[in-house]
Amino acid sequence: MVLRDSTMVQVQCEVNGEKRTIHARAAELLLYTLRDHLGLTGTKSGCDNGDCGACTILLGNLPMKSCLMLTVEADGKQVTTIEGRMNSPVQEAFVRYQAFQCGYCTPGFIMNCEGLRRAHPHADEETIRVWLQSNICRCTSYEEIYLAVKEILSPKSS
Repeated sequence: MVLRDSTMVQVQCEVNGEKRTIHARAAELLLYTLRDHLGLTGTKSGCDNGDCGACTILLGNLPMKSCLMLTVEADGKQVTTIEGRMNSPVQEAFVRYQAFQCGYCTPGFIMNCEGLRRAHPHADEETIRVWLQSNICRCTSYEEIYLAVKEILSPKSS
């Protein structure tokens, strides 16, 4: 990270597999850098205090709420947004199970489930339900979301 002046910073990171140099205000949240500067509007602003999960991205392999993270904290890191996970197994399972209604929360849920899949590729029911608690669906598609995630984490029979 290079300080350009007292209010701007230069951050170098990888976003969806592409090396990026970002100029942002020192106190700018990663959520707004992704949306406003990089045009990655799949990451949603819901509560702006970390409760709803609509802004979830992957930092490395871990789901993070981008409304709680400064852009400068992404310096030197890998950031993946929903745009970087198009046609992933999680997204395809969400479609199969119609695990969405209005769709506003869906990108955050998919990113959280991508993190779950990486951390616990064969997660049991309790682990799945615990991970899903970090996101809110106001339309209450929870059972469909659970079924979609359970399908991709279940060992395939031969």
